[in-house]
This record gives sequence, C-alpha cells and structure tokens, in this order.
Amino acid sequence: MDYDALIKRIQAAGEFPDRDHARVAAEAVLSVLGERLAGHEPADFAAQLPPELAMALPLEGGRQTFGVEEFDRRVAEREGRGCSLARAHAHAIAVMQSVLEAVTPGERDDVAAQLPAELVDLKP
Repeated sequence: MDYDALIKRIQAAGEFPDRDHARVAAEAVLSVLGERLAGHEPADFAAQLPPELAMALPLEGGRQTFGVEEFDRRVAEREGRGCSLARAHAHAIAVMQSVLEAVTPGERDDVAAQLPAELVDLKP
C-alpha cells in the first residue's frame, strides 16, 4: 500500500480532521511500538510500510515492557495537540489496525505476537 492510501485509511479510521494530524499520530504510534517490540522486528515491520512511515520505527526494538496505559501516555505526549489519553488510545487503535492490515499476514502475526494481552485491543 502506498503512503497516500495508508494515510487516508488512518485518517478515516481515526476520524482525524486532516491528513497532517493522521500522519503525526501514525508516527507517534509507530515510534512507541518500536520501543515495545524486540530484536529486528521493527525493521522487519518497517520494510513493509511506505518509507515515509517506516522512518518512525527504529532499526532495533527497544524491548521495553510497558502496558497499555504507558503506551497511550507516550502516544499522547508525542502526538501533542493536547491529546488526551483516551484520544491517544483511540488513535493507537486506528493506526495499528490500519498499518497491520497493510502488511503481510506473517508480519502482522509477528508484531501481534509481541504485544501482551493488555495491549490486545491494539491488534486488528
């Protein structure tokens, strides 16, 4: 999926007012996801995303262990714009669902397997 189509999908899924807000949220969610994933998984995942979004993911995972509340807090902080934790959570779901639908089933499974049960609602 190309960048414009993916951002359009994210914008619709998250009901963002404009493309720029969808882009900022996507970058925030992907950067936090990269901190949560282990090993080379962020790079593997990034390889299947448009380069403009892939840049938000680190080459190596941070392998940090944190739950959904911390995930949402980090997304809200990076997204800015006065984003509340509830909005950050909704944005994380919209971004995760959109990007996971854009990659192969095997890659989707690899990423989903690294998310703990408390992050289950971030899976599609």
